[in-house]
Formats: sequence, structure tokens, C-alpha cells
Amino acid sequence: MKYSKEEISKKANHCLGCKVKMCSKGCPLGNDITQFIAYVKEEKYEEAYHTLCDTTVLSPICGRICPHKSQCEGSCVRGIKGESVSIGNLEAYLGDVAIEKGYEIPKFSNEVKNKKIAIVGGGPAGLTASAQLARYGYDVTIYEKYNKLGGILRHGIPEFRLEKEVLDKQIQKILDLGIKVEYEKALGKDYSLEELEKQYDAIFLGFGANISSKMGIPGEDLNGVYGGNELLEHNSHPDYTGKKVAVIGGGNVAMDTSRTIKRLGADEVTVIYRRAEKQMPAETKEIEDAKQEGVNFLFQTNLVTIMGQAKVENIECIKTELIKKEGETREVPVDIKGSNFVIPMDYVVMAVGSKPEEQIVKSLGLELTSRGMIKIDENYMTSRTKVFAGGDISGTKATVAWASRSGREAANAIMKFLER
Repeated sequence: MKYSKEEISKKANHCLGCKVKMCSKGCPLGNDITQFIAYVKEEKYEEAYHTLCDTTVLSPICGRICPHKSQCEGSCVRGIKGESVSIGNLEAYLGDVAIEKGYEIPKFSNEVKNKKIAIVGGGPAGLTASAQLARYGYDVTIYEKYNKLGGILRHGIPEFRLEKEVLDKQIQKILDLGIKVEYEKALGKDYSLEELEKQYDAIFLGFGANISSKMGIPGEDLNGVYGGNELLEHNSHPDYTGKKVAVIGGGNVAMDTSRTIKRLGADEVTVIYRRAEKQMPAETKEIEDAKQEGVNFLFQTNLVTIMGQAKVENIECIKTELIKKEGETREVPVDIKGSNFVIPMDYVVMAVGSKPEEQIVKSLGLELTSRGMIKIDENYMTSRTKVFAGGDISGTKATVAWASRSGREAANAIMKFLER
């Protein structure tokens, strides 16, 4: 939604300018929110943008898609007794103004460093790491498997949540820092990690984890069962016209796929989540938008079997109750014996989590975690010297802001490593 200057001014003036900046503490990137809003109040938009640029290079994107209610806005003092400050709207507006006015991302140093870094993956972690390094004068090259950068921002978030025109313009702003790109270059196919190690002083792996996890239940291999991540990434859908579709999961991938499928003509789309609505990890606004667009929800319901001869015909579910178990930080869903029921269904979409492409990760010869992620130390370094990793591939919390933060902090660690 586009806002007028008057509406933005009203939103900015709702900010109290707290000395103790709880909103900044709630932001994974640590943006100086009260300061940038103070500049917006005075219509000093370039100063406001540069304030944000101290900590982020994705402001028009994060302003649109971050789960603000569980991050910055959820920590806003105003929200204790009323409506929190619309930080996301203000950030998105400011990012759009910066694109329109041609504000540049400022460099931190004009010194040219004689060090080359390869960035594998052009998603939020890779873009942020690249920008951070380039702003300090390092020679940066991104290796991207597609013909455009963006990663999950381009291939995982629908147009109705993030306009690709905005994404393209912000990526160009990042590339204008002097970053080079090798397009359509896939790790393990077009080049190896060993080859990069010979050519570069440091390598950052930030290619994400976009393979949909499975539940390990009967019928999961039937025709008509899809992964939510793959549907969004490749934008290759079956014909949903007049069909019933179940989306399993409660995160933003579940919301994005359910809303996309409903827009593509499905008769009924039902999100099935084994916990309560208040426990859904998806942004509250995305849940409400999905409801308004006609998506149905079944809470405290678990999928146990997908039924059919050659393709999906029905699904069997079971109701759950939430029980507080010793040692658990939140209530755990437990199946209620005898509460099984069957629903006719044409397609099932799995959105219960994601993992990296196992074959590629294992081929790198790096130490992995028990979850199959690349293991890193407190300095983002992998088990191989001068190879660093961040974002989803290293198990970072799965939001764009957290991935971006890991890219920024990994870049800082790379600089310390190179200048030691």
C-alpha cells in the first residue's frame, strides 16, 4: 500500500523518540529506528536513509516483508497500551523515496583494498555481505546460479508482497557499490569450492536452504504432493481451477503458497497447522490477509496420512491438544486418540520447513551440524580456513532480516580475518 507524505508524517509523529530504544533491540539488524524516524518527521529523507544504511542495505524490502509485529514493532513502547509505531511502513516509504531520488548507499571507506572475496549466492545474506565488504573497499564477486539476483526475495516471495521492480532497483543500488556478478554459475556444476579457494582471499557461502522438508508420513510420494518452497521458487504450478488444496504448516511459506494458490483459481485452500493460531510463526498481517482472501484454517490439527491410488484423493488428519511438558519452553501439540477424520483433497503442499540441497552441501567437504547445515564458529568461519557461511545454509533464523544480519556480521568477520 502506498502512503502520502501526510500519512507518513502522521505515522512518524506517533513515535515518542524513546531514549531507551526497545524497537532497535527488537530489530535483528539493530537499525537506529528512533533516529531515522526523527529525520522523517523533519522531512530530511536522505539523512534518514543514510541512518538506515549504517545497518541495512535492504530497507525497501525489509519494510515490506519483515515480521514487524514479532520484531521491531512488537518491542515498541507505544504498543503496550495502544497501537505501535508503523515502523515497517516508514522504512518501506523511505526506501522507495531513496530509489526515486537516487540516494546512494554511502561507502564506509574510500580506500581500495587489494583483497578479493567470492560470495556464493545472491540472496539477502549474500547481497548484504557483498555490500558490507564493497563499502570498505574490497573486491567482491557474487556467484549466482540464476540470471538475476535476489535469492528467496525473487524466487520465494510473491509479487503481491514484494514488487520485483522494487527488488531490481534496490539490487542495482547495491551493485553500484562496484560489485561484480557471475550469473548462471552453480556451485558444484560450473565451479567448485576448491577453484574459488585458489582465486580468492576469502569465500562466503550464503546460498540458502530452499528444499522443502517432508513429514515422513504415508502417501507423501503420491502425485499431487508438492513442496511449498519449490512451487514459489520455480513458479510452476498445476491447474488448481476448482480444486481443493491443503497447505501444511504455519510459517510465511505456508501463507505465501496458500495465497498464491487461491489467486490461481483453487476452489478451496486450507492451511493445516498442528498448533494454535497464536503460535503460528507467520506474520500476523499475512495470516489476516490470507483469511480475507478466502483461505481456510484448521488449527490444532495434524496431517497423518495422504490417501489415494496414484494421486492425492483424500487426507487423514487428527486433532491435537497443547500440553506443557517439563523442559519445553512452550506447549507441545499431542495427538488426541480417536479424533481422526478424513477430508477429500486434490493437492497437498508441504510447508513445514526447509533444508539445504544435501548433495551440494555434502560435496563441499565441510563439517555439518546434526541438522545437515554448514557448521560455523562464532566468527562465521567453517571448518575450512577462509571459507565463511551465513544465512539459512548455516541455520540462521529464517527471516530476511536475520539472514541479512548474518551476511553483515560474516563480512565483518571476513575483514578481521583478512586484516589480521
